[in-house]
Amino acid sequence: MLFYLFFNKKRNRKRYNKLLLFQRVKPLSSTTIHLSKATFTISAPDIRKLPEDSGIEVAFAGRSNAGKSSALNTLTNQKGLARTSKTPGRTQLINVFEIGDNKRLIDLPGYGFAKVPLEMKKKWQAALGEYLEKRQSLKGLVVLMDIRHPLKDLDMDLIEWAVDGDLPVLALLTKCDKLSLGKRSTEVLKVKKVLDALNGDIRVQAFSSLKRTGSEQADSIICDWFTEEQETE
Repeated sequence: MLFYLFFNKKRNRKRYNKLLLFQRVKPLSSTTIHLSKATFTISAPDIRKLPEDSGIEVAFAGRSNAGKSSALNTLTNQKGLARTSKTPGRTQLINVFEIGDNKRLIDLPGYGFAKVPLEMKKKWQAALGEYLEKRQSLKGLVVLMDIRHPLKDLDMDLIEWAVDGDLPVLALLTKCDKLSLGKRSTEVLKVKKVLDALNGDIRVQAFSSLKRTGSEQADSIICDWFTEEQETE
């Protein structure tokens, strides 16, 4: 569009300048929402210990070995914001990170993989389920899946639940640096094809915490959620 405007001399120059200026303006989200401002607020065993249910929250959920904590650290550009471990399943509580103006990132307990006693696993998943079902300030869900093993039963259950509740979803396919570029693209297309059939507001993005692949795109989507909800309040 800009090339067309530049070379079409019959266009009014004043109008062209206005259009060019408009197209150069950055999205509102990039100037008002900064995930790098995230600060740890609280770790809660259940929703009753969380901050007041108001404002806007974007939650991160995924299997215990999906690299959720690493992804949060990458997106906030803070190495130690979310605790990482070589032992999957260390996120046992609902962790809250404030990014300002009653906006929060929520790190939910991992599911499905952790080698912990069954009763403890049930407790984590009960907290996760209760949050998803009852938290009114939840406005967007990031579902993290290892790109080599996506769309397991629990992943699909979570995504389908979000679609049924008209909640936007970002399917973040982590550890994409483990695959060649061609294989990575193939896996993204496969996942997108499956999720497109759900007819929901779902984005699919390959992601690597190690290489920062997809971090800019994921940041943009999440910030847009915060901005869109802020404008409707």
